[in-house]
Amino acid sequence: MEDRVRVVIAEDSVLLREGLTRLLTDRGHEVVAGVGDGAALIKTITELDAQGELPDVVVADVRMPPTHTDEGVRAAVQLRKAHPGLGVLVLSQYVEERYATELLAGSSRGVGYLLKDRVAEVREFVDAVVRVAEGGTALDPEVVAQLLGRSRKQDVLAGLTPREREVLGLMAEGRTNSAIARQLVVSDGAVEKHVSNIFLKLGLSQSEGDHRRVLAVLTYLNS
Repeated sequence: MEDRVRVVIAEDSVLLREGLTRLLTDRGHEVVAGVGDGAALIKTITELDAQGELPDVVVADVRMPPTHTDEGVRAAVQLRKAHPGLGVLVLSQYVEERYATELLAGSSRGVGYLLKDRVAEVREFVDAVVRVAEGGTALDPEVVAQLLGRSRKQDVLAGLTPREREVLGLMAEGRTNSAIARQLVVSDGAVEKHVSNIFLKLGLSQSEGDHRRVLAVLTYLNS
């Protein structure tokens, strides 16, 4: 039996929502609320927080009413900003790179992105919910593969200097450039130069924008 966690589920399919609730409650967890759209999710979390009963984790579908495009992930990103300690696990029918990178852009702590097919593997799904609730990360292997964009050799980091590896390691811990500079006792400009070199050596182009930092960290972790 995993440590008991409190969960809010956001899924517009009543059947799936009830199924997820059953999976979690059968393992001893508490589903404190179930909602069918992003607006209701934000309202519910806000009310629970006001009552001092913020859940440990939110499980949300990426696509929900009214447009069935990105309401779920938008709500998840908003909740992560408002409640940094709240775990967020999003479910998607397909790998949607833009949404995955946006969710991971701030910090990978307490965040997960799984394909819905993974729910059928009950133990893995429940373990992922608990891991995210406890501040860990749960990324579907297919999500990681697509975020990396293409297969890379295992020695992909071989071209980095020892200092660049050190900087990348601190990036993987979720530290900002300023925090890295303080840790290494160097200037912000020096760190920015190291980060630019890391992006260049890992083949992460300017077109990938702010997501380059996430992709660099994923490459580091995967290696």
